[in-house]
Amino acid sequence: MKIITTLLVPAALLLGACSSGSMASHGHLVPVATAKPDAAWLAKAKADYPFATCVVSGDKLGGSMGETMEYVYRQPGQTDRLVRFCCSDCPDQFVKDPTKYLKLLDAAPAKPAADHTHAEGTPEHTH
Repeated sequence: MKIITTLLVPAALLLGACSSGSMASHGHLVPVATAKPDAAWLAKAKADYPFATCVVSGDKLGGSMGETMEYVYRQPGQTDRLVRFCCSDCPDQFVKDPTKYLKLLDAAPAKPAADHTHAEGTPEHTH
């Protein structure tokens, strides 16, 4: 019994430390309809959005993949961010490494660009 207790306590502490640390550092991606942002904020965010393409795949927003999917990225202590995707697969890719894609948005020119490629030169995935 002592061996089990000795192994379980450190494992539980480690699991708790890992889960609480990761929850504090990550934000949440919420569909615009669910997030219900202020209409003025949303209009400005759309007008200021730097890409005409998906930040994950590089595909044209509203193109062959269908209607543009819009999300609000919320992170404690940070300003909400609008993130737009070309399809339903891209939000899943985004949440795996939001920092990577937010850096792309931050580094983008202020006006929407006609063409966008990732820093690596190729889209994250193809459709």
